[in-house]
Amino acid sequence: MDIRHHLLPAASLGSQKTVTSLHFGTPGARPKVYLQASLHAEELPGMLAAHHLRQKLLAAEAAGQMKGEVVLVPVANPIGLAQRLDHKPMGRFEFSSSENFNRHYPDLAQVAFERTRGQLTLDGERNVALVRAAVAGWLTEQRPETELQGLRHTLTSLAFDADVVIDLHCDCEAVMHFYTERHCWPVLEPLSRYLGSQAVLLADAATNGGPFDEQLSGLWSQLTTLLRQAGDEAPLPVGCASTTVELRGEADVYHRLAEQDSAALWAYLQHLGAVEGPAPEVPPARCEPTPLAGSETLKAPCPGVLVFLADVGQHLAVGDAVADIIDPTLGTVHTVRAGTAGVFYARILHRYIQTGLEIGKIAGSVPFRTGNLLGN
Repeated sequence: MDIRHHLLPAASLGSQKTVTSLHFGTPGARPKVYLQASLHAEELPGMLAAHHLRQKLLAAEAAGQMKGEVVLVPVANPIGLAQRLDHKPMGRFEFSSSENFNRHYPDLAQVAFERTRGQLTLDGERNVALVRAAVAGWLTEQRPETELQGLRHTLTSLAFDADVVIDLHCDCEAVMHFYTERHCWPVLEPLSRYLGSQAVLLADAATNGGPFDEQLSGLWSQLTTLLRQAGDEAPLPVGCASTTVELRGEADVYHRLAEQDSAALWAYLQHLGAVEGPAPEVPPARCEPTPLAGSETLKAPCPGVLVFLADVGQHLAVGDAVADIIDPTLGTVHTVRAGTAGVFYARILHRYIQTGLEIGKIAGSVPFRTGNLLGN
């Protein structure tokens, strides 16, 4: 294992944060798989899963079983980890800028389009190499100034040339679920099955905001669109399949679950050929993919005490009761009901809610939303 420490720009005198990456296998070997945990720093199940996966990778390396390259970043956001307010972790948004740590990653497709225009040929694999070289050159030229810019640059530089990128997150209270672009799904479906995902949300194109995983897979889908719009028919295979995996809820930090998740990730690495197999048989799917545009976000129509009537993982029909909102000063009860049929895959932690705030999400099969599909 090669351990590398990447210093971020210092935000204050006498203080400088570091991102640590763990490298297994031979640099440049294929497939390259990149995994990171807790980009939203209060989402801790991924860190524990990464700890368990690390032990498996160390044993494989010692036994000469590494065939590809695996890069593991077990703590992807040291900035957010250091942020607390009134004893509460605040790892989703940076204090200095109020920006989401998982938004505003660079538009690599535009970079590659500008730097490879007129150079692509009829050789698809050569084109993939040209694109990766162009992005690598651009990244080496960048000079991030702030901690947050440095974090985004570091993570992008570690992951941009990976064949598969797995970004480990979690929701507030949730079942295992999975976000990816539709064109990535054939590569990532086995991972979803190994993990036992109970909801899979697919997007056809960028969901806006520039999240980490989409900017990496989007390099290839969006670049293909730019090329075709410019009249360039050069073949461009998908160079990266990326996903955000939601490892249940924030409180699901248990060795039992982390070992289960690391075993699923390990099986997928074997399936890809990054480590010696044979890979375990891919289990049956626990759900059918649904469009991200069909995910209903339930919101509170009034303030009050929130009492859930539906559990995460429950299949709901239109009109089913999801939660009561109680105003104890008036004695009123407002029941929030499902507006779409599907799996109730995530809900909030807190039990007092203000008007207009999110309650939970249902994975519906019929798309109805447009614009920013991910929210804040």
